[in-house]
Amino acid sequence: MTETAHKRQLVIIGGAEDKEGDCVILREFVRRAGGTKANIVIMTAATELPREVGENYIRVFERLGAEHVRIIDTETREDARSSTALEAIAKATGIFFTGGDQARITSILKDTEIDAAIHQRYAEGAVIAGTSAGAAVMPDKMIVEGDSQSTPRMEIVEMGPGMGFLPGVVIDQHFLQRGRLGRLITALIHEPAVLGFGIDENTAIAVTDDQIEIIGEGSVTIVDESESTYNNADTILRDEPLAICGAKLHILPHGYKFNLKTRQAILTNGVAASETVNESVVGV
Repeated sequence: MTETAHKRQLVIIGGAEDKEGDCVILREFVRRAGGTKANIVIMTAATELPREVGENYIRVFERLGAEHVRIIDTETREDARSSTALEAIAKATGIFFTGGDQARITSILKDTEIDAAIHQRYAEGAVIAGTSAGAAVMPDKMIVEGDSQSTPRMEIVEMGPGMGFLPGVVIDQHFLQRGRLGRLITALIHEPAVLGFGIDENTAIAVTDDQIEIIGEGSVTIVDESESTYNNADTILRDEPLAICGAKLHILPHGYKFNLKTRQAILTNGVAASETVNESVVGV
């Protein structure tokens, strides 16, 4: 099968996903990664407690029936050349990035042999997933850090290179719980991306090629500034409030879908939102 024939799948989680009950999101990841034949590797680069965090996910994935689960612990860039780790990734059907500090993931893994191997498996059909910090790294440009519950201002967000699995967007996690609309909007102004995804806790976006499905108990806030009519970024100082007019806002709960190519929400009956209702347009 050629590379273009494979579906490219991501499961991007807003953090604090259920690991004890029905495990709706992690269950979906295992299902997409092969179900009872899944071969999952857990990437713990983000956390300073790799064994504790990794073993917690091993218990969950094994309980859900995954056939093989193992931890790949990379504390240094030298570890990212491990032949054992590269062999495990080459066989993986699912690759899961834990939470922690997203800057650790990129500083340890980006542009290494493991990075190349993971992208190769993604192109070949392996499912890539990440939670919290592991979600933040999915775009080509990520939020490294930023103030929550703040008025949008250029100074409140620091951006940096991500891992590049979902280019052209910005992702923020723990979204509703930490009041991060201001920093997501600011991040979109920092970068040429036109779509921002704010993912609540115990909520995920499951990406298959150009289509996104919302999974979990919360919602995903999508900011689309592709048709925005005005912002004042070129005329203000870094500590002054941003103004943005004409951006679109979608808030989608479990079961709703969104098309990345058309930038349209898809209702639960499969009809594009633009065909049935007027989409919300906000000035923020």
